[in-house]
Amino acid sequence: MSLSRRQFLILGGIVGGVGAATLVHKAWTSAVNRPSIAPATSTSSTAATTTGQTVTAAKTAIAPKGLFAPVRGDVRIAVISDLNSAYGSTDYEAEVLKAIALIPGWEPDVVLGGGDMVAGQSPSLSRDQIQAMWDGFERHIGAPLRKTGLPFGFTIGNHDASGALSVGGKFLFGRDREATAAYWNAPGHNPNLEFIDRAGFPFYYTFQHKDIFYLVWDASTSQIPPEQIAWAEKSLASATAQAAKMRFVIGHLPLYAVAVGRDELGEIIAGADKLQAMLEKHNVHTYVSGHDHAYYPAHSGKLELLHTSALGAGPRPLLNSQLAPFKTLTVIDVDWSTAATRYTTYNMTTLQVVDHKTLPRLIVGPTGRVLRLDVQESDLTAAERSLTFTPSS
Repeated sequence: MSLSRRQFLILGGIVGGVGAATLVHKAWTSAVNRPSIAPATSTSSTAATTTGQTVTAAKTAIAPKGLFAPVRGDVRIAVISDLNSAYGSTDYEAEVLKAIALIPGWEPDVVLGGGDMVAGQSPSLSRDQIQAMWDGFERHIGAPLRKTGLPFGFTIGNHDASGALSVGGKFLFGRDREATAAYWNAPGHNPNLEFIDRAGFPFYYTFQHKDIFYLVWDASTSQIPPEQIAWAEKSLASATAQAAKMRFVIGHLPLYAVAVGRDELGEIIAGADKLQAMLEKHNVHTYVSGHDHAYYPAHSGKLELLHTSALGAGPRPLLNSQLAPFKTLTVIDVDWSTAATRYTTYNMTTLQVVDHKTLPRLIVGPTGRVLRLDVQESDLTAAERSLTFTPSS
C-alpha cells in the first residue's frame, strides 16, 4: 500500500448528545493537505459481478444493543489496554468486565491489547500471588475472550512482565516474566492467532489476520533491546509483511508522551525518532500503545499513533488539556477502498462516544509533539507552533 494514499478517519460525537460526526484526515497526499468533514451516513457500497452487472453490498452499522453503532469496515479491530488495578489484584474494575462482555457485540475480527493485563511489578509479590493474578486474568478475561473465538493480539506491559534489568544484566522482575510466559504458552491458553514468528512469544512476535500484518515488540520498558529492533526491522521488511495491505505495530510504552505523569524519559521509548523513521520506512500504518492511561488519536510524520486509555484503575489527564480522565475502548474500522481507518471510541463508564474535537489539537512532550489525527502542521496557529514542553510535575 502506498503511503501517499492513506486516509485517517475519526468518528466523533456523543451518543444522545451532540450526535456522531466523522472527521476525515487525508494525510500524506501531494494535492490535499487539509482534513475534510464527511458524514458517516454511507450504508452500502457497490461491487462488479462477473457478468459486468453492479450489485450493492450492504455496509452494516454494528454495535452492542443500545450503543452508537458505527458502519462496519472491511476489517474491524477492538482495542483495549491497561486492565489492571492495584498491585497484586486478582479482580478487575467494572469497566473492564463491561468491555469484555460487550466486545462480541461489535463483531470485531480481532482484539488488540495494549498491555498491563495483571498488576505485577512489585518485589513484594510472591510466586503464589503472581500466579493468583494470572488465575484472576484467566477467570475474568482470558477464558471469556477465548470463548468468543476472537483472535487476541496483545503486548506485554510493565506490570505483566517488566523487562527492566539489574546492573548485572538480570531481569529485576524475573518471576513476573516466568509466570507470564507460562500462562501464555500453556496449551489451553491459545490466543487464536495466525502466527508468522512466535519464537519470542509472548514478549515479541508477529501474526497476520485479514490482510493486516501485526508486529508486537517488548516495550515494557523504555529500552527495546537492539537485537529486538533488528528483528523488528527484518520482520517488517519481509515479503509477508510487505505483501499485506496494512501493517500495525503494538507496544506498551508509547513513542511520545501524551499524559500527565507519563511525560518523563523513562516512560516513553528511547530513540523514538529513529524508531519512527524505521516504521515509516516499512510503511507501518499505526503504532498502538498503552501505558499513558490517556486516550489520544494522533500522528507524527507519516505514522498514526493510537494512545489508549486505561480500562482498569488510574486513567490520566492529557497534557495540554482540562478534560477529566476517562476509560476507553476503541473500535477501528479499516476500509480498503480508501486505505483508511475510522476510530469510534467509547467512554466505558458512560458508554458515550468520545467527541474527538474536545481533545487537544496537539500535545507537546519532552521529546517532541504529536498532532491530533485530523490536524496537520499547516493547520497550526502561531500560538500552537510556539508551544513548548512544560513538565506536568
